[in-house]
Amino acid sequence: MNKLDASAAGVYLIAVTPFTNDGALDLHSTDRMVDFYLDCGVTGLTVLGIMGEATKLTADESRVFVERVLARVRGRVPVVVGASSAGFAPMAELTRSVMALGAAGVMVAPPSSVRTDDQIVAYFDMVGETLGPQVPWVLQDHPLATGVQMSTSVILRILKGSPTCVMLKAEECPGLAKLSAIRAASQKGEVPRVSILTGNGGGLFLPEELSRGADGAMTGFAYPEMMVDVCRAHAAGDVERAHDLFDAYLPLARYEQQAGIGLAVRKHIMAERGVIASATLRKPGPKLSAADVADIAHLTARQSRRLAQLG
Repeated sequence: MNKLDASAAGVYLIAVTPFTNDGALDLHSTDRMVDFYLDCGVTGLTVLGIMGEATKLTADESRVFVERVLARVRGRVPVVVGASSAGFAPMAELTRSVMALGAAGVMVAPPSSVRTDDQIVAYFDMVGETLGPQVPWVLQDHPLATGVQMSTSVILRILKGSPTCVMLKAEECPGLAKLSAIRAASQKGEVPRVSILTGNGGGLFLPEELSRGADGAMTGFAYPEMMVDVCRAHAAGDVERAHDLFDAYLPLARYEQQAGIGLAVRKHIMAERGVIASATLRKPGPKLSAADVADIAHLTARQSRRLAQLG
């Protein structure tokens, strides 16, 4: 098993959860999806995230899906599993299950019930106790989804007191100043250095985040090869090419980040690319209009022309 550690870098792709037209888990599409992500060159996968419709799965379905992904990955890349929960008992149960199956670690976001700085820090102290000393975990900072604002000082307090927290998933927007401050604190030795992977909307600020010290991305996009190529170019020192590649995909990445229909857009494109059999979102979920589909077709055609010009 490839356990997660603070050296993690590259693209940990947030996987969608494929469903059939009637809303059942589509395990055949799951296999095809995993192969697609690996062929794109991702360095890791993250499942049961917010954009993976985790809250719409039963506990049994969650285990079945994770087991299928891990079986298909066969240890080729680390797999992180979202384990956020309102209670610690289900968090512990899911964590034990997925780690036994071969997961690399779990990801935890704060519940909406914690509001003050002290409450947030105390909560994550209990997360560390619940997961135990052998489970590496990811701190997810996603205030838009959780409603919980974690300041830079709070995150630094959590990192100081949580030796098994090896990664920060930075999703606050705008979050560049926070990213810089956390990196500066680790460089000064004030906190241990952890991996920082960014998750702002399909990588909408990825080139800038990499320049601020991010180690890569942990987010989703219907074209994961964009994030892989941007990270590779930036790591090789070709920052301008990283920006050029990013620019070619930006209009479609922006369109995919619309509130409400973003995941529907992503699944539609993935179905069009033949990655998954159906673009179905499990209820409740939006459906694209004919105008939405026309927009996507126009944007993907323009994207293809821009990529051809880049060579």
